[in-house]
Amino acid sequence: MKTRQRTKLTALVISVFLTACSNQSPEQQIQSAKEYLQKSDSKSALIQLKNVLQKNPDLGEARFLLGSVFLQDGNPSGAEIEFRKALKAKHPESVVIPELARTMLQLDQARKLVDQFGSTQLNQAAADASLQTSLAAAHANLGNPEAAETALKSALAADPNYVPALLLRARQKVAARDADGALLAMDDILAKAPGNADAWKLKGDILLYAKNKIDAALVAYKKSIETNPRFELGHLAVVAVLLQQNKIKEAAVQLEVLSKFAGNTLEFKYAQAQLAYQKNDTKQARELADELLRLASNSPRFLQFAGAVELQAKSFPKAEAYLARAVQGDPENKLSQRLLITVYMKSGQAAKALEALNNATGKKVPDSSYFALAGEVYLQNGDYKSAESYLTKALDIDPTDVASRTALAMTHLSSGRDDGSALDELENIAQSSRATNADMALINLLVVREQFTKALVAVDKLEAKEPGKPVASNLRGQIQLAQKDTAAARKSFEKALTIDPAYFAATANLAAIDMAEKKPQEAKKRFEAVLATNPKNGQALIALAQLAAVSGANTEEITALSKAVEANPVELAPRLLLIDALLRGKDIKRALTAAQNAVAAQPDDPELLSALGRTQQISGDANQAIASYKKLIALLPLSPQPHMRLAEAHVANNDLPAAEESLRKALQSAPNTLDAQRGLILLLASTKRFQEATAVARQIQSQRPQEDVGFQLEGDIFADRKEWNAAITAYKTALEKSKSSANAGKLHFALTASGKKDDASRFADTWIKSQPSDFAFLSYLASDAISRSDLATAEKYYLAVVRMRAEDVVALNNLAWITHRLGHPGAMDYAEKANRLAPNQPRFMDTQANLLSASGEHAKAIAMQRRALELQPADPALSLSLAKIYLAAGEKSSAKAALEALAKLGDKFSGAPEAQALLKAL
Repeated sequence: MKTRQRTKLTALVISVFLTACSNQSPEQQIQSAKEYLQKSDSKSALIQLKNVLQKNPDLGEARFLLGSVFLQDGNPSGAEIEFRKALKAKHPESVVIPELARTMLQLDQARKLVDQFGSTQLNQAAADASLQTSLAAAHANLGNPEAAETALKSALAADPNYVPALLLRARQKVAARDADGALLAMDDILAKAPGNADAWKLKGDILLYAKNKIDAALVAYKKSIETNPRFELGHLAVVAVLLQQNKIKEAAVQLEVLSKFAGNTLEFKYAQAQLAYQKNDTKQARELADELLRLASNSPRFLQFAGAVELQAKSFPKAEAYLARAVQGDPENKLSQRLLITVYMKSGQAAKALEALNNATGKKVPDSSYFALAGEVYLQNGDYKSAESYLTKALDIDPTDVASRTALAMTHLSSGRDDGSALDELENIAQSSRATNADMALINLLVVREQFTKALVAVDKLEAKEPGKPVASNLRGQIQLAQKDTAAARKSFEKALTIDPAYFAATANLAAIDMAEKKPQEAKKRFEAVLATNPKNGQALIALAQLAAVSGANTEEITALSKAVEANPVELAPRLLLIDALLRGKDIKRALTAAQNAVAAQPDDPELLSALGRTQQISGDANQAIASYKKLIALLPLSPQPHMRLAEAHVANNDLPAAEESLRKALQSAPNTLDAQRGLILLLASTKRFQEATAVARQIQSQRPQEDVGFQLEGDIFADRKEWNAAITAYKTALEKSKSSANAGKLHFALTASGKKDDASRFADTWIKSQPSDFAFLSYLASDAISRSDLATAEKYYLAVVRMRAEDVVALNNLAWITHRLGHPGAMDYAEKANRLAPNQPRFMDTQANLLSASGEHAKAIAMQRRALELQPADPALSLSLAKIYLAAGEKSSAKAALEALAKLGDKFSGAPEAQALLKAL
C-alpha cells in the first residue's frame, strides 16, 4: 500500500513539474536554465532548454545555452553544432565565438579554427581575450610559435588579467624548461584568482611533471576540486596521481565521486580503464578500451592505452596493431614508441625492434629510460658492444636503476665475458635491492649452468624477500625436478598451493609430474578440482583440453575448449585453440563457425582474423580468405605476416601474379623476412623463373652469410630444375655451414637423383659413422627407402632408430606396417607399443586395427577402428580402412554403407575411386 502511495505521489510531482514548465514563457525557461547552469545542474538545464527549442527551434540564446550544457557535460561535438546554430540564429558573435573557439580546440580543429576566426575582431575586451587565447593555443598546436605569441599578446592587451591567457603564458615557460618561472607566474595568477580551478590544476601539472613533486602536486589538484567540486579535470588529475602512487582503493573512491556528475565523459571512461589496467583486470580494461575506440577510433592516446592492455595480456599481434596506429597518429609520442618497441622484443621481432628504435624520436632528447631500452634492444639483436654502451649511459644518468644494472650484467654474460664478475654483479644486485628482477635473472642463469645447489640458495633469498608468495616454492620445485628429485619437487609445488591455492603454475607442475608418471587421470583430477571451485577458470579448461589432445581425444579436447570460450568469451587463446582443434579433427564446418563467431565477438583482433582467413582457405573459400586477409593488412599495415597470408590465399585461388605482389609487399615491410623469401622463391620456381628465384636465394646468403638457409634454398632451386651437380654443390656448402639432418638428407637425395648411388651410399655410411645419434637422418633414409618400395632397407633403418629411441612412436608404427608387409614377426608388438606409448592416436590405432583384421581378430579390429573414427570423425581415410575391415569380416552391409558415403565425396577425397571400385566388387 505504501509503495502504491509513493508511486502516485511521484507521478503527481512529475505532473506538477511538467505543468509548471509548460506554463512558463520561453524567457522564464531560459532564465531557469541559466540558474541551473550556475548551480552546475546540467540535467535540469537541458530539460528546460529542450522544452524551449521544441516550441521555437530558432531561438539563438537557447541554442547557445544548450551548447554550453553539452560543453560542460563533455560533449564538444554536440556543443559545436549548437553554437553554430546559435550564430545562424544571430545570437551575438561576441558571446558565441569565444565558446565555439574553445570547443573547436577540444575537437582538435586547430587548423579550422585559425582559418575561420584567425582575423576575427569582436570589439569586446573579454570576448577578444578569450578568442585570441584559443587562437594562440591553436597556432602552438600547429607548430607556429610566432603566430601563437602574437595572438597571446593580443589577448593580454585586450585584458591583462585574463586568467586563461596568463595560464597559457605560464605553460610557455614550462615548455621553455623554466619550471621555476612558471611556478612564480602561477603564484601571481592564484593571488589574483584564488578560486580558479584551472590555475590550481596547472600548478599541480607543473609540480608533477616539471619538478617531480608528486605530493605537492596532489595538494594542488585537491585544491582545484575544493574550489570547484564539479571540476572534472581536477578529479581526473587526483585519480592519476593516486594510481601513480598505487593507491588503488583511494583512486576508485575518487572515481566514484566523479561518476555522479561526469560518468559518461570520455575522460571518465579513460580513467576507469586506467584503474582496471592497474588492477590487472584485463577483461574490464579491454572492454573499456574497446568502448573508447568506438567513440574515438583514431585517438592516439586511446590506441596507446589499448596497445598497453594487449601487451599486458601478452596478445602481441593486437598490441602491435594498436601501437603502430598510435605511433602513426602521434609520431612524437615517446611512450607509444617505447611500448611498440617492447612489443617487438617480447614477440621475438628483434630486427623490427631495432628499426623502431632507430626511428624513435626519443633519441633526440635521450633519457635514462631511452638508453635502458636501447641497451635491451641491442642485447636481443646480439650487438653486445652497443648494448653495453647504452646500458652504461643509462647507469651514468641513474646509477640506482636496478633493471639497467641487471641488463648490463646479462650483456657481459651473453657477450662471452664469463670471468665471474657478471655473476657476482647479479648476486650483489639481488642482495642489495628489494626488487626481484636480479634474483630471477640469477636463478635462471644458475639453472642454465646446471648449478642447482647455488640456484636453490638464490631461491631461498628470493623467498625471504617475498615470504607470503608462492613463486619461490614453485621455482624450488622446478629446480628439484631438474635434479630428478621428483618427491621433493612435489612437496615444493604442494607448499606453493598451501600459500596460494589458486596459484595455477604449481597445479600445472604437479599435473606434469602425474603425466610423467603415466597417471593422466590424476592430472585430470587436479584441473577438475580447480574447476570445482572456479568453473570459469580458463587455464584449467585449456589444460584439460591439452590433456585430451595428448591422449588423442579430439572430441574431449573440443568440448573443454568450447567451455573455455563460453566461460571467457573475450579471451583469445581458447578461441584460437578451439579453431585449431576442429581443423586438426578435420571438422572444417564447425571450425569455420568457431572462427566466424570469434571475429564477430572481436572484429578487430588480428590473430582471430588470421585464423578466420586460414579456416576459410582450408574450407576452399579462397575469396573469403582474401577478404579477411585484406582486413588484417588494414589492421597491421607495417607487418609482413598479413601480406604473406594473403599471398597463400592468392595461390589457392590460382592468382600467382597477385600472390607475388603480396610477397613483395611483405618484403618491403621487412626485407629480411625469411618465410616471405622462401615463398617468393617457391612461386618464382613454379613459374620457371629460376634466375629470379636464385637471385632471392643469393640475397638471403648475403643477408645471412653464416647460416645455411640461403645455400639450402639455392640447392632446392637447382634440384627443381634437375640440375643435380649444381644442387649437390649448394647442399655441400649448406652442410658446411650447418651439419644438420636436413642438409644431410638433401645432399643424399641429390646424389641419389643424379645417379651417383655409390656416392650417396658412401655419404650415408660416412654420415652415420660421424653422427651415430642422428635418428632424424636414419628416419629420412627409411622414408626414402619406402618411397622406392625398398621395404627391407626401410626396416633396417627403422630398427636402428628404435634401438636408439625405444619410444619413437612414429618409427614403431611404421615398423609395424613394414614388418607386416614383409611377413616378418613382431609387427603386432610394434603396433601395440606405439599405441601404449601414445594412446588414442587415430593414425596408430588404424595400423593396429588393420593388423588385428589381418590376423583374423575382426571384432577387435572393428572396435578399435570405430574408436579411431570417434576421435577423428571427419577423416575419410579412417572410414575407408573400417570399410575394408568390414569386408574382411564378411559384414558386407556395414561395408556397403561406409563405401557409399565415401564414394559420394568424389574429388574431395583421394580415396573415393578405391571406394567406388570396392562397391562395384560387392
